[in-house]
Amino acid sequence: MSLVADQDRQAMLYGLGAVALWSTVATAFKVALGYMGPLELMWLASLVSWALMGVLVARQGRLREALRGGWRTAAWAGLMNPVAYYLVLFAAYDRLPGQEAMALNYTWALAMAFLAVPLLGQRITRMDVLAGLVAYAGVWVIATRGKVFDVAFADPLGVACALASTLIWALYWLLNARDHRSPLVAQWQNFSVGVPVLTVLLLVGPGLQWHGALAFGAGVYVGLFEMGIAFVFWQLAVHRVSRTAKVSNLIFLSPPVSLLLLFLVVGEPILPSTLIGLVLILGGLGLQQWQKSPALAVQESS
Repeated sequence: MSLVADQDRQAMLYGLGAVALWSTVATAFKVALGYMGPLELMWLASLVSWALMGVLVARQGRLREALRGGWRTAAWAGLMNPVAYYLVLFAAYDRLPGQEAMALNYTWALAMAFLAVPLLGQRITRMDVLAGLVAYAGVWVIATRGKVFDVAFADPLGVACALASTLIWALYWLLNARDHRSPLVAQWQNFSVGVPVLTVLLLVGPGLQWHGALAFGAGVYVGLFEMGIAFVFWQLAVHRVSRTAKVSNLIFLSPPVSLLLLFLVVGEPILPSTLIGLVLILGGLGLQQWQKSPALAVQESS
């Protein structure tokens, strides 16, 4: 087996591992949010992820590098991710069925393509426009729960939070396009900024409370896997594969598995509007990826 083929095989395994973990987090979100508020979950998960990233940075011998530079970028990047992005995302999961929040969040890649026009001076193609129309038709179907000619959304604030999370996530990666920090160091520095901010918000807000072992375990799981290990797996996949498109297409495997787990574990009935909307959203993403390989590697899907 050639070196390239071997690296591609390893990359696919890491990519599949990341997608498998991401497929479980919608369920973990709903379980945890059944016991605690979005801010409490955000604080616990961020703390766990920060500790994990710190251990990995130290094991790689990059602690000195992480402490010396890059903090000017981390000062604003940490406020976007984890603070703003996950607080808004968890608020969406708290208000909406997990299947709807998960599906709406998948439009962040399309939001990135449109925001790259004013921010990076990139051109938008007819295929981008078509992909956007198809995907956001799916958003409308989900937001109206199939009543596409009825503008009375079931939960307008929940839908707004889900779509706002896609804008924050897309802006985060576009603004970080010229970030020269290594991904692991950048993630740890960003969380080093975010965790103190979340701690202050928690103490002046609901305060630190114990909600039971199940809630604690779900929060730790989110921090370890959604924000931590899955991120590491995906970075390994992207850096080892010969063509990014080979692993970026794996994100299409996550939504069906997420829906199944939400049905089996949380007991959410799968709404026909979610299925139709998700097919449209994934179809739009497929059109976008079909025209060319993504300019920016897909970093996450939650």
